[in-house]
Amino acid sequence: MKIALSPLERILRENGAERIGAGAVEELRKEVESYAKAVAEASIAVCKHAGRKTIRKEDVKLVVRL
Repeated sequence: MKIALSPLERILRENGAERIGAGAVEELRKEVESYAKAVAEASIAVCKHAGRKTIRKEDVKLVVRL
């Protein structure tokens, strides 16, 4: 999975970054992808535990709140 760099750069700028180092956006991408993977895996586990095949919005929200 590769998240596009431009939206991440935009997030940094919209949150006050005046200058962004060469590897900063790439590192942010790596961290965001890692977090997204962990949330996805936990959401799948919650879904399976509930005896469902479809991941619901509530599954993701539950995982993120933990």
